[in-house]
Amino acid sequence: MTTFLSGLQSFLSHAAGFVWGIPMLILLLGTHIFMTIRTGGIQRKLGLGLRMSVARSRKNSGEISNFGALSIALAATMGTGNIIGVGTAVALGGPGAVLWCWITGVLGIATKYAESLLAIKYRIRAEDGSLIGGAMVILDRTMHRHGLALFFCIATICAAFGIGNMNQSNSVSLLMAQSFGVPEWGTGLFLTAIVGLVVFGGLKVLSRSCEILVPFMAAFYIIGCILLLIFNFQFVDDAVSTICVSAFTGQAVGSGVVGGGLLLTMRYGLARGMFSNESGMGSTSIVSAAAQTENAVKQALVASTAVFWDTVVVCALTGIVIVTSVIAYPDIDYSHGAVLTNLAFTKLHPIGGFLLTFALLIFSFSTLLGWSYYAERCLMYMGFGKRLVWFRIVWLVAIFVGAIAKIQSVWDFADLANALMSIPNLIAVIAMSNVVVHETKKYASASHINDVDNEMEH
Repeated sequence: MTTFLSGLQSFLSHAAGFVWGIPMLILLLGTHIFMTIRTGGIQRKLGLGLRMSVARSRKNSGEISNFGALSIALAATMGTGNIIGVGTAVALGGPGAVLWCWITGVLGIATKYAESLLAIKYRIRAEDGSLIGGAMVILDRTMHRHGLALFFCIATICAAFGIGNMNQSNSVSLLMAQSFGVPEWGTGLFLTAIVGLVVFGGLKVLSRSCEILVPFMAAFYIIGCILLLIFNFQFVDDAVSTICVSAFTGQAVGSGVVGGGLLLTMRYGLARGMFSNESGMGSTSIVSAAAQTENAVKQALVASTAVFWDTVVVCALTGIVIVTSVIAYPDIDYSHGAVLTNLAFTKLHPIGGFLLTFALLIFSFSTLLGWSYYAERCLMYMGFGKRLVWFRIVWLVAIFVGAIAKIQSVWDFADLANALMSIPNLIAVIAMSNVVVHETKKYASASHINDVDNEMEH
């Protein structure tokens, strides 16, 4: 059994390294740049998207509000990628990985916008009346690539069990064991129980839970990180400078933070950036398709704000806090990526450990909810809508298994699944880019998009 697990871990590690080679980096970053250019820099509409995300539309069709859809998307994306993922990126790729993660977020806003717009425009109704949209619908119904659509669904379900399930419970159980001595199985049972209460409640319960949870957890974490930086302000300038310089040199800093050249720095920065904001994966577009909105452009603008909050703000703060700690305490051994974030936060101030533990618990819980929805929609599209109860049972079992699994295997599996899910989605986004441009020109310059006050109720 030990030999099998060792072989499996080796396979996952090599497979993840292979798919995240130069071709994948070019495809992902290239798509972000391509869609930024094609949409005329849709990032400049960020302020409009932020305003519309908290407004209610007078005329709408859909299952949940635009804020509800955004909340589920943020619930899914704000997880261990924002906290532990940034730590592993710094440990394995050096401090410069933080900047590449941030760049992925800024440019990724355009890709998130594009994939969400397409998901809403081409969404369909299932037999039970619920709305389904995303790369699988576009690939199948519009591009007539049934095989790619099926591949996307399968890859999404696998990714759900990686990035959205086992990785979350694994990170929480590891931190709880290190900080409070709670056994991994105990944390696993707790997460399994509270997630089960929500996932069996359906979309409305999920949406409402996320609408309440997401604003609180984001504000709590952002304020906490800012306080840590204020307490250690004398090291912040050096931390930011180090991040910017090492992003283009691949240099290391601190004991155990290896750094491995520019390519490795980019690899971990981009991989963990996508792990965090999921821009290019096509996951968020699945829930965007259920939103109540007048047209695809409005909800796509709202959906794109998830990348801003998730990566441009939260991941950046996490990265600066970690590198600040590395500079302030260079003699500390930061060699273990899985525990780097915990060590960094704890060293900066006594509140750091509490902030990290509480934030990670809430973030992971919300991610477990959001990704269960993504997987369910893919199963529904594949014709398994009447068997979702069995999926939910397996989902809960996987939470417990993830809590007691080996951390590196879980991360490698997540990286591999993320890449496999992204490839068909990025193909759909690039192939349908003309539609994105047409819809953007049709609506984004119209007065009823720009004059939010006349069209939206706050």
